[in-house]
Amino acid sequence: MTVELISVGTEILLGNIVNTNAAYLAEQCAVLGLSCFYQTVVGDNEARLAQVLETALGRSDIIILSGGLGPTRDDLTKETAARVMGKELHMDEHSRKRIEDFFTKRGLELTDNNWKQAMVPEGAVVIDNDNGTAPGIIIESEEKRVILLPGPPGELIPMFESAIYPYLSKAEPGVIYSQTVKLCGIGESKAETMVADLIAEQGNPTIAPYAKIGEVHLRITAKASAEKEAKKLIKPVVKELKNRFGMNVYTTEENVTLEQAVVDLLLANKLTVTTAESCTGGLLAAKLTGVPGVSEVFKSGQVTYSNKAKHRLLGVKKHSLGKHGAVSENVAKEMAKGAAVSSRADVAVAITGIAGPDGGSPEKPVGLVYIACSVCGKVKVKEYNFTGNRNKIRESSVIAALTLMRHCILEYYSALLSAK
Repeated sequence: MTVELISVGTEILLGNIVNTNAAYLAEQCAVLGLSCFYQTVVGDNEARLAQVLETALGRSDIIILSGGLGPTRDDLTKETAARVMGKELHMDEHSRKRIEDFFTKRGLELTDNNWKQAMVPEGAVVIDNDNGTAPGIIIESEEKRVILLPGPPGELIPMFESAIYPYLSKAEPGVIYSQTVKLCGIGESKAETMVADLIAEQGNPTIAPYAKIGEVHLRITAKASAEKEAKKLIKPVVKELKNRFGMNVYTTEENVTLEQAVVDLLLANKLTVTTAESCTGGLLAAKLTGVPGVSEVFKSGQVTYSNKAKHRLLGVKKHSLGKHGAVSENVAKEMAKGAAVSSRADVAVAITGIAGPDGGSPEKPVGLVYIACSVCGKVKVKEYNFTGNRNKIRESSVIAALTLMRHCILEYYSALLSAK
């Protein structure tokens, strides 16, 4: 089945708010196995909204509208949807009572325009809103389904998870099950090339690649009569992806992040870790310490922004700083070695680079970053050239550092096994 998303709100068109609802809904629909070919943003204008909805009804099975369910005059989504669908609005006493209770419990003044939110199209399914006053609405007509959701993410997301997701999962017979294979240390283009044959030949299950900063996620989705059968369809695909990508696969669990995978690797091998950061200013340490249980392995994190700090705290040689500069392979290597020695950690990761927007040169442009990782005395340094603004360069550096750390640990133990 096909689904289409319509985001309502002039504030989205003007760029006053970021449309996170569309990203969330699109991702959830993909998990459900629904095909989304169109997304539209329309302002608070009845005529344009009606036109957009009529177009969507002509080409999609399910239309999800978010926003425009408030109590003010410019909130027109419900009224417009009812008119387009040929439905009259009537007072829903259940919703009216919930709105009244909402205001009473909070000691807020209830004005007449709030009753507008209790008006619903005839024959519609009303979805209670436990986090606000605007109920969700499902309008079914022949083979079409129109779903209206409140705009605030704090209301939309809980409502979707508790009521709409289960509703949509029953839209087609059977079960839809997904599993994600997460990759690091490989680019989106190369990853897609490596699975191009699988995508070209896919039927059930399907493979969908998603690019993240420094990562690529491959979501495998299968449809079957039962979850057990769907999992059986997915299993050989996951096995094939593991064979193709090898060490680049860091997890097949949806809720495991790259930093979680790195911490798990440290814990499994009883390795301690320390960080030495310059351009990232402690972001790597923050990522690691955000993982529960990291206190068992994390020793310290140092932000050595200046050359003096690099020399005094990490023992970086003045000669190296003078000859090669703070952003260099030599200095990154000495930072990692110095951090390992000073903290007596098994693993040390150092980052030095130019995050911009200033400080670059033809020889060393903005985005040039060196990352070094020391594992039990064995040091590896990599040069990176990131693009984007300051925040993106810093974030890319952290993801690259986690990836390098993971690969260095795996390579270290692989070498030990080979030597036996």
